[in-house]
This record gives sequence, C-alpha cells and structure tokens, in this order.
Amino acid sequence: MKPHYHIRRVETGSGSTAVQVGQYFGKRFKLILHVGSSKDENKILELTGIAGKFIRSQSNQLELNFNPQSTEILFKRGIKVVKSSLSQAHSYLDNIYKELGFSRLKNDVLKHFVMIRLIEPASKVKSILLLKKYFGVSYTKTTVFRRLDDLVKLKDKVCEIAIEYAKSKLKFDFSLVFYDVTTLYFETHKEDSFRKNGFSKDNKINQPQILIGLLVEKTGFPVYWDIFQGNTFEGKTIIPVLSEIIKKYKIGNFTVIADAGMLSKNNLDEIQKNGLNFVVGARVGNLNPKEVEKVATLLAKEDGKTIKLNGSVYEYSKKRALKDKSDNDKQIQKAKYLLDHPGVIFKRSKFVKTEGKATELNKELITKHRLLEGIKGYRTNINNLTDKVLISRYKDLWRIEKAFRIAKTDLEARPIYHRKEISIKYHILIVFVALCMAKIIENKEGQSLEKVMSKLKNNWTITLTETISGNPLNLQMET
Repeated sequence: MKPHYHIRRVETGSGSTAVQVGQYFGKRFKLILHVGSSKDENKILELTGIAGKFIRSQSNQLELNFNPQSTEILFKRGIKVVKSSLSQAHSYLDNIYKELGFSRLKNDVLKHFVMIRLIEPASKVKSILLLKKYFGVSYTKTTVFRRLDDLVKLKDKVCEIAIEYAKSKLKFDFSLVFYDVTTLYFETHKEDSFRKNGFSKDNKINQPQILIGLLVEKTGFPVYWDIFQGNTFEGKTIIPVLSEIIKKYKIGNFTVIADAGMLSKNNLDEIQKNGLNFVVGARVGNLNPKEVEKVATLLAKEDGKTIKLNGSVYEYSKKRALKDKSDNDKQIQKAKYLLDHPGVIFKRSKFVKTEGKATELNKELITKHRLLEGIKGYRTNINNLTDKVLISRYKDLWRIEKAFRIAKTDLEARPIYHRKEISIKYHILIVFVALCMAKIIENKEGQSLEKVMSKLKNNWTITLTETISGNPLNLQMET
C-alpha cells in the first residue's frame, strides 16, 4: 500500500507558517511539495486548499483528521464506519425537554418515547426499533412495556411542570384559558367499558373512540388534559375538567373560552356558581324567528358591527356572510333536487320538512338562515370588556385547534392501536409531552414541526475509526 499523503503546517524562522505536502516513512517526513508560506491566517487556509487540490489530483484518498490536536490533515485509506446516529437531533430534543423541566421526572423511557414521537411517530414496538436506529438507545419489549405502564402515575407531575413552565415563561396565570375536546379513534370495531362508539369528529362512526379534553393558554401551549369515554357528550366534559383544575391549583381568577359545543344552561349555571368567568360561542340557530329578525335588523349587514342583546353579543362579518351564503345555496340546491327526484334514496336535508304525507321546502327555516348569514354570537358573564376585546379573545380558539391538529397529524395521536386502558393513558401522556415540546420548537424555529424534524432527521453523525491507531472521528452528514 502506498504511503498516505499529509498536509503539514510548519513554523518558519521568520514567524510565517509554511504549508507542505508530503508522506511519512516511519517517523521521517518526505517533502513532496512546498505550497507556500504566510503570516496571514486567511492566506494559510488558501494555501491549505491548494495543497488539498494537489493531493486529490494525485490520489483518491479521503481527507480526514483523526487527531484534533494536530494541525496536520491526513488523506487516508483503510477506515471503518463504527456507527451512525441522529446525535444532533437527540441533543436538540434533549435540550428542549430539559428547558421545559420534564428532566426532573428522571424517566428516560418517557423522554425517549417522546423524542421518537416527534422525529417519527410509530407504534410502541416500532418505536423501540427506531430508538436503536436513530439514537443507539436499546430497550427490550418486556422491559419497556412494564416501564411504560408506570408513566400513567406521572400525569399530575407532567401537568404541574407544564403549568410551571407556562407561568414562568409565558406569563400564564389561569386568568385566560381555552378549552375544547376532540375524538381519537381505535383500529378496532369492538367496544369496551372505556372505548365507546359516539359522535366522531374523525368520521369513524363505526369505530370506538375516546374523548380528549385539552386546556391551552393564550399562545396555544398545553397545560392540562383529561380523557373521557367515547360516548360522552362533549358538553359534559368541561365542568369536570375545570373543577379538577380549580381544586388542584387553588385558582381564583379564572376565565375559560370555549366553543358553542360546550354551551348549555346547566354548564353556564355551574360555571357561574363556581365564580368563574366564561366566553363561549352562542348557537344563533337556536334563536326564534323574531329574535333573528331583530338581530339582523340591528346589525344591518354592516361589516364588523356588534350589538348586545339579552346577555349575548352578536357580530356581522361580510367574509362570514359569503361563506354562509355559499353553504346555504348548496343546502337549498340539495333540498330541491331531493324533492324533484322522489325516486332516489331519500337523504336528510335541513331545508326539507314533512307534514303529514306532504314533503316540501322549509321556507321559514330558509328565511331564518338567510337572515343569519354573516352573524356570529357570543355569550359571556364578563362586564368589563368591550365587545371587540371579547370577540378577539374568543377568536383565539384557533390556537387550541392548531394544538389538536399537531397532535393528530404531526404526532399521529390517532388511530390508537392500544387495547388496555392503561396503555391508552400512557399513550396520551406521551403525546401531551410531545405537544408541549412541539409548541416550543415551532416558537423557537419559526417553522412548522414537520420542517424542523425533517431537517434534524436528515442530519446524521457518522463515527469512523482509523484502522491503525483506533482513533475515532465524527462526521456530520446531511442526507
């Protein structure tokens, strides 16, 4: 085998640095080319580049430096790849995990399964393989599932850490929280005492599901969650969640923002009885025709105008009116088609009514919906806010919708393949912690979680060893 080329830097008597190309024979260095010398570091780097070009023109050896303490650059054959890993991704996610405070839990299983859910969401069995592949972390199936079961006991501590972070970094104080629920379905058609068929937001009507109630603060950072049976009406989840939070954290000033699905007279009475403030969407469709006509007349189709009536605030939006009109046009067209084609299988339409044997257009209902085009209603018990501030707070509900989107798509919280209740609970706990990290990552990077993870996943650390000395070298490579 031919001797390896080296680029050597030598200090000259004049204080300059000489750049040379040569080969070692034992301890003797044989000079092949003196490239030049300089006292300027930029010039020295330029001379080193010229030396590298010369070597590449003479040999196909790789340019490596297995000795960081030496200024020599070795062009070498005979190296081995020892391992490859996403060490940069591991370090980045580990720092986010520590920043949030979850490292205080001293639970590596939670940390590793949260990391892998952010990098590449998968089943728990596949996650074990991915942890080995990406991070060099080894778990056996028997051990890991026993330790995963223990994660359920960490729920209270996880929420406490999330709340503590929100208080210290996001100025959170429970004076404004957003609440909503979503459904997560299972890849099975068998119900049990926990997994129940119910109204599915995922359009999986024949598959059992669970309900997740989630609280986020004003920037969208999650602070609390709870799980309910799949057939629970979403409006019945808000009081248990709020009661639990107030009891645990001894909260005084509390304002909850929720959509119309949470609204019921009993809920509102219960919220007020507990001394809480609320802003919820009002179901304008429940207004009687006279009330609708009065609201529409007072708003007069004036974009951005608001009015207060019977404890509710109503707003008119031209943009919303265009969408409502389009939706109504489609429903009316559908109703007319069904009436004109009685031979087709009858489908339900809100603008078709049946009285006795007669089936016809529900003109009264059409008139009502036409008047409501562009109108949105809000209910609140807060008296010291302007209508504009009140509505702007309600419109921030998109933050919780985004949190659910990240959980369902980027973190693939659904479908759920777990069968046991304890497995479902630790799965949701892992997703919650991952959601906390996802929110911080998106804020830090100014990019979607998907883009950040894609970049990290493509940045591999390759560890090489030099066959003679055994010295290691880490190379960063983007695939």
